Amino acid sequence: MRKLFLPLAFLAISFASCNDDDSVVTTDPEPIDTTPTPAVELKLFTSSNTSGKISFTDLLSPTPTPKSFTVSSTDSDGVFYDPFKDQVIQASRTNNRVEAYSGFRNSIITSATSLNLTFSSASDFTNAREIAVSGDKVVVAQDQNAGNSNTSKFYVYQRNNDGFSLLNIYTVDIKLWGIHLEGNTMYAIADNTSDLVVYNNFLSNTTGAIVASKRVAIEGLVRTHGITYSTQDNVMILSDVGLASSATDGGLIVINNFSSVLNATANMETIAMSNQIRIYGPNSLLGNPVDVAYDHVTNDIYVAERLNGGGQVLKFSFPMSNGDFAPQTARTEAGVTAVYLLRR
Repeated sequence: MRKLFLPLAFLAISFASCNDDDSVVTTDPEPIDTTPTPAVELKLFTSSNTSGKISFTDLLSPTPTPKSFTVSSTDSDGVFYDPFKDQVIQASRTNNRVEAYSGFRNSIITSATSLNLTFSSASDFTNAREIAVSGDKVVVAQDQNAGNSNTSKFYVYQRNNDGFSLLNIYTVDIKLWGIHLEGNTMYAIADNTSDLVVYNNFLSNTTGAIVASKRVAIEGLVRTHGITYSTQDNVMILSDVGLASSATDGGLIVINNFSSVLNATANMETIAMSNQIRIYGPNSLLGNPVDVAYDHVTNDIYVAERLNGGGQVLKFSFPMSNGDFAPQTARTEAGVTAVYLLRR
């Protein structure tokens, strides 16, 4: 998936002092306060490929209640919220463009039922499957199909105050779906496989074909779609849709200490099940989990489950062992395809 959330965690550090005659006075150090600063915003956004709506939940509300807003695209895949520009961004599969909707907070205050399109990119791509954002760069993953000559590409845009400028187009030799951009490192899944692909120095490339820095398989995973990574916890989370026709064979895979695990796995080799924590089974309600987000403070995992019940937004506690765990919460959302969590 995409950039998961904006972190806000500070450590207060106290120092020992010296007296006036420059002799050192030894004192016991003040204890370090590791309590996270309370979040200013904790918001969950989702988009759909059937409803023409974006949903929003204020998770800091005493009674978090989803609100939905009509947007310019019936079919969307990929959603992001920028709290500084107060702007919702999505990849439109209906219009084949990146769309920006500004003034979101005012839409909440005024109880609006729709969002006003502020600006969009040109219709550069087809069959978008995800977006990832790093600073002022927005990346769209185009999945190969007959409409684009079976070519998977990354479209890299510069986001300005009044529009999107197409900077580069990268052609890749994998079938794209979920992506996550961490600084200048792109993590992508290879659809129809169990593979995770890494592109280092991603934004430094020029237009043309690019080659993966590393590709590894995930043992026991059938077909991955959703992806997110937390630098704070060094945790990678992947979703497994299994068979697209089955509403009961999906799962989540958590890889702790991810950077070390990835570094210890040679290119084209496999990350073993012994390095995974897995949630699978009918109690999980996971059939086709197509996107995933993670809160590094509460350790909650949010999932866009596309097939089960026609679409559901699920929340899981962080698993400490393998199991068939039921979600903490589950709510119906028709056609849900993307989930984005903002914490700041």
